[in-house]
Formats: sequence, C-alpha cells, structure tokens
Amino acid sequence: MFGVVFPNRSFPMDISAFSQIDTFHWVLDMNTFVGEAYDQIREMCIFLLNNFTLPPDKALAVYIQSPGSQFLFCGAVTLARPSAVLSLPWPEPGGQMQLIAADSAPISAKIGVSVEDLASLQSLDVTAGRRIERLALKVGENLFNFMQSFCGVDGSKLVVPMDILDRWFKKFQEKAKRDPEYLKGFVL
Repeated sequence: MFGVVFPNRSFPMDISAFSQIDTFHWVLDMNTFVGEAYDQIREMCIFLLNNFTLPPDKALAVYIQSPGSQFLFCGAVTLARPSAVLSLPWPEPGGQMQLIAADSAPISAKIGVSVEDLASLQSLDVTAGRRIERLALKVGENLFNFMQSFCGVDGSKLVVPMDILDRWFKKFQEKAKRDPEYLKGFVL
C-alpha cells in the first residue's frame, strides 16, 4: 500500500511498521521508533507502492501528533503525486497530558496516515503556505539587512547603490553553494 523513509534515520519501512486502526487509518508510535527524541525527526518521505491503486479522488494524508496535542496535517500523496518529502513541524506537547500509572504505556508522539477525500485535504494544506510565507519573509529580511549596510540617507529617502540587488544575489548564491544547510535555515 505505502512505505515511508525517514532521511538519515531509517531504511524504507512498509505499512507493517504501522498499527492499523481501521480500514483507512494507520498510526506509527514514535516511542517504538525513536523514543522521546521524536522532535528530532524533521522530515519524512512517504510513497505509494506499485501494487496499490488509490482512487483518483482519494489521497493518503499524513498527520503528526506530539504527546497531548491535536493531530496536525503535514501533506499527502495521490496517484498524480505518488511520493512526497514532508516537513514534520512537531507541535509543542499539549497541556492535556494525563498522569500515567507506572505500569501503563507512556503517552507518545505519533504519525498518522489515512485515506481521505482529495477535495477535503486542499483546505488543510495551510502548512505549505506557511512555509512559503516564512521562506519569503526570511529571504526578504536577509536582503533588507544586506541593503541596509550600504544605505545612505537623502532627506527622507534611503539611497542604495544601483548594483545592490546583483551583489546581494551573488552573495546569497555563493553561501548556498558553500553550505547546503544555509538554505534550510530559511525554511525551518
């Protein structure tokens, strides 16, 4: 049906690593996978396996849940997009955590996968919009800070050299080439 990979953390895992809740819902208990360090898992690749046929109006949706918090939608795969690398922006653990008896299982983080109507998911995909907005704001802030160091003042106007955008963009590209982690700092 589907498989997952946690980059730099796991080999491909199929649906058997998940507990099946019902016909259309599966859960991966992060305690059994990584213990309490679930929040260090920042990405997940999910993919449809070749023998699985998902109806064209359905999707496999991925959700994450920190202990005591609500499930948060992260993304989905469809027949048109059979694989995806999803960011896992773990919510802060909620205040709804109950006291646990010594012999009971601890409350843990979970990754949920469910078959859902594609139309209903499009309104949930606000996470991608937020990431794009955050990326744009951080790049803009980087540009502003760079330009500010070359500004002069002429009355009520800021004056910058004509080639400032070219200089900033070249510097930005050079940093990205030297340090592949540099751009990741803009997204997280």
